Amino acid sequence: MVRLHQQSLATACQRFHSVSERLARWLLMSQDRAQADRFHVTQDFIAQMLGVRRVGVSGAASEFQRRGLIEYHRGELTVLDRLGLQQAACNCYAADKRLLNELMPSGS
Repeated sequence: MVRLHQQSLATACQRFHSVSERLARWLLMSQDRAQADRFHVTQDFIAQMLGVRRVGVSGAASEFQRRGLIEYHRGELTVLDRLGLQQAACNCYAADKRLLNELMPSGS
């Protein structure tokens, strides 16, 4: 049930939200699952996950670095400002988090 809803939400998100909003959402979800502020991820991988070209990810990530939200160098990404990323993300992140907490309280 959770996966089905997440997939539906991801499809709508891809259609209606910008690359930067979707990148912020994806970074927050990755940080949640990694349970760490720092993790290894390539721009190519992120581009595949978001269904966009690498140049789109590069542009959005550069903007996030400029704003002090993340630090990214050679595949090592560090979230510096989680609240700022939450503000940059589309509302799909909050909806996904809410659903996960409702259906799987210990899984969040």
